[in-house]
Amino acid sequence: MHKAGFVNIIGNPNVGKSTLMNAFVGEKLSIITSKAQTTRHRILGIVNGEDFQVILSDTPGIIKPAYQLQASMMDFVKSAFEDADLLIYMVEIGEKELKDESFFNKIISAKIPVLLLLNKIDKSNQEELEEQVQLWAEKVPNAEIIAISALEGFNVKEVFDKIIELLPESPAFYPKDQLTDKPERFFINETIREKILIHYKKEIPYAVEIDTEEFFEEEKIIRVRSVIMVERETQKGIIIGHKGSALKRVGVEARKDLEKFFGKQIHLELYVKVNKNWRSNSTQLKRFGYNK
Repeated sequence: MHKAGFVNIIGNPNVGKSTLMNAFVGEKLSIITSKAQTTRHRILGIVNGEDFQVILSDTPGIIKPAYQLQASMMDFVKSAFEDADLLIYMVEIGEKELKDESFFNKIISAKIPVLLLLNKIDKSNQEELEEQVQLWAEKVPNAEIIAISALEGFNVKEVFDKIIELLPESPAFYPKDQLTDKPERFFINETIREKILIHYKKEIPYAVEIDTEEFFEEEKIIRVRSVIMVERETQKGIIIGHKGSALKRVGVEARKDLEKFFGKQIHLELYVKVNKNWRSNSTQLKRFGYNK
């Protein structure tokens, strides 16, 4: 008997969805920072066993959109409801509600199994944990609640075993050696963007998009040319930094991570260009893979 299915992970920003997905897959597919809206796309991570294939979907954190990019991000969350065989709703200790009522209504009226994962219990105590379990049991009566720490790995294997148990019988949807549905350039873009999220403040990381224009793979080296898009000239100066020092730091850190990911030497060239108001431009958003 072979099981396979789509397991879609949703929740508010910063609840640890990407940490959980990477723990399941065993590879760093989703970038992780402490900033909200780190995940912009819907990323599939595929875990294969002899008799199962789990297709995990990490979606952007649920927010009320303020501009077109964010509206496109919420479209990825909506699509996660459409093909799910199993829904994982992640909350963290201290949370009381989902930021969007319509999404919450979809969860409590779901016809598929729902696992509610109460994350970051390493930052809690027994009394608070019991209160939170009670609260969520009343709010989402159709869900099975499991307390976890995605960062510490607590109960992660138990959740994965539960997922396999709940999957429908089905042949595999993807080749058994496939890890994700995203191309190489996507991971280059995301790795560079992660470094920008870590090192720059305020609006800068949210005004940035990465476009990898060249990707040449040779036997021992991959040659990459990527452009960092910003919305204003002032942002370009901040990204580059004094005598190029800030941009160089991003390049060095991204290259190290990419060499681990690809298992090859990476030659990375970075450039910065102004692409005015790309976050509110339908054509640009489509180009970057947001508007289908």
